Amino acid sequence: MAGDVKPFTPGQEKFGSWLINRLGRWQATVYELTGGRLWNTFLGGPVAVLSVVGRKTGVLRKIPLLYLRDGDNIVMTASKGGMSTLPVWYHNVVAADTVDIQVGSEKRTYTMREAEPAEEERLWPLLEEMYPDYKDYRARTAGVRSIPILVFSPVDGR
Repeated sequence: MAGDVKPFTPGQEKFGSWLINRLGRWQATVYELTGGRLWNTFLGGPVAVLSVVGRKTGVLRKIPLLYLRDGDNIVMTASKGGMSTLPVWYHNVVAADTVDIQVGSEKRTYTMREAEPAEEERLWPLLEEMYPDYKDYRARTAGVRSIPILVFSPVDGR
């Protein structure tokens, strides 16, 4: 299927961004209120809520994102559903010293770094196994942008 995937049109991206933003706010609220018991998956993939302070606004933002555990680390992508631009939250995370991530009822503080090329080679197959649509997202962004893989390490070392 990835070979048949075409980039989104500007109209599709505008609507998709609006939809992701609105549903994301709702999902993050429900997730937090229920300690991660509700809305903890998206199309079969596990969801965590990333909290980061906006670099321009100073407002706390909460974003539900697919995640993969890699030892003590949490791995996420800045895929934005395969759209042509990076998600705004990505820029906030890059600018932040730390972020909080809630997985289920547990919330911890993490630092972030982008995966090295060798790590990406190891992690992409695991991410695509966890959430097969990542293959389409990567095909959709081919030649436009790369999708960063973000590795979050716990601050407390646990």
